[in-house]
Amino acid sequence: MDLYDVVALREGIPDENLAPGAVGTIVHVFDHVPAAYEVEFADSDGRTVSMVTLTTDQIRPLGTPS
Repeated sequence: MDLYDVVALREGIPDENLAPGAVGTIVHVFDHVPAAYEVEFADSDGRTVSMVTLTTDQIRPLGTPS
């Protein structure tokens, strides 16, 4: 996955009020092994709801089957 890719959560993150399938955008790619991504989740008005660091097992590219 790359910077600015649109992704969906595989599982919800209750502490961040994010449901499974929530859609976000990768805003930073960390050079860690395993890979990690800073993902921004926004509301319908474009306001940031949450920014979370996630790994590849927690997200999938949008349009990819869960």
